[in-house]
Amino acid sequence: MFRMTRGRLFAALAGTLAVATAAFPALAATQLTGAGSTFDYPFFSKAFYQYSQNNSDVTVNYQSIGSGGGIEQFTAKTVDFGATDVPMTSQEVQRAGGGVLQVPIALGGVALTYNLPSVKALRLTRENVVDIYLGKITKWNDAALKKTNPGVALPDLAVIPVNRSDGSGTTYIFTDFLSTVSPEFKTKVGAGKSVQWPAAGSVGGKGNEGVAGSVKQTPGAIGYVELAYALENKMEQALVQNKAGKFAICTTVGVKAAAATRPDVNATNFSIVDAAGADSWPISGYSWVVVYQSPQDKARAKMTKDVLAWTVTKGQAIAGTLDYVPLPENVQATAMKTLNQINL
Repeated sequence: MFRMTRGRLFAALAGTLAVATAAFPALAATQLTGAGSTFDYPFFSKAFYQYSQNNSDVTVNYQSIGSGGGIEQFTAKTVDFGATDVPMTSQEVQRAGGGVLQVPIALGGVALTYNLPSVKALRLTRENVVDIYLGKITKWNDAALKKTNPGVALPDLAVIPVNRSDGSGTTYIFTDFLSTVSPEFKTKVGAGKSVQWPAAGSVGGKGNEGVAGSVKQTPGAIGYVELAYALENKMEQALVQNKAGKFAICTTVGVKAAAATRPDVNATNFSIVDAAGADSWPISGYSWVVVYQSPQDKARAKMTKDVLAWTVTKGQAIAGTLDYVPLPENVQATAMKTLNQINL
C-alpha cells in the first residue's frame, strides 16, 4: 500500500491550504490567523486543514515564525491567536494589555541531532550536552566523549553547536533542561526563548527547519529540533542520558512517560524536563496557544474558540500520527476549562 511520507504530506497540505486561502478566499466565510511556534507547525498544518474540511466556513492561516514572533504578533493584535512553547511571562502578559488566557495545545519532545557520518550510535551524558553548549567540549574526540562512548572511533573534528537564531520556545525547553541539569549553565546562560550562547563555534538557524538544515549540511554539527523534524529529515539522534541514567533517543513513548510525572500543568507550573523515571525523555515539553479573555470581535473569537476546542480534544488524534503525544485527558480538560473562560 502506498504511504505518503510526512514531507510529502506537509507539502501537499501546504499547497492545499495555499489554494484554499489565497486563490479562492471566497470558499470560506472567515479566515482566522495564528502565528508562532515552529514546534507546532507539523501538527497545526494537518489539524487546521482537517478542521476546514469539516467546517467549510472557516480556514486557519498559521504562520510558523517562532514562539517569540508569535507573542509579538499576538501582542500587536494582528492575529487571532499566538502559539508558544513556553507560556507568556507576567511581563509579556502585561505588555499584551493583560487578560490573556494560555491553553495547552500540544505535547512533544526535542531531539538532539548530529552530523557525524562515521558514528551511527552516539551517547551523551547530561553533562556532555551541557559542556558542548557551554563551549567546553570543542572536539568530537574529546576525552569526556570518549569516556561516554568506549570503543567508538570518534573523529578529530570540531564540534559545531547549532542553536535557534530566533526567539524560540524550543530553545526554552532545551535551555530549561540544561539549566535544570547544570547550575553553571543556569547562572551563565539560563532558560529562555532567546539566550546568549557561550560556545565560540555556535551557528544559528531560523526555526526548527533552519536548525535541522544546518545540522544536515554541516559535518561535526549538533542541534536540537522538535522530534517530527528529526524524523522527517532522517537525521541521526544522539542517545541522551536521562535522570535515571538510561540512554535513549527521543520517542513519543519517552515524552509520554515524562508528561506522566506531572499530571497537572498550568501556565505557571509546566516544566517536564529532566523528569524522573527510567523511560522519561529528558527534553520534553508542552506547547501553548494564547488568546484574549475579553476579545473585541466576539464573532471571530467564537470561531477561534471552536477551532481550538476541537484541536485540544478530537484533533489530538492527529497529533498522535505526527510524532507528538496526544494531550492527556486531564490536560485536555484543563485546556477546555481555560477556553471556556473566553467572554463571548
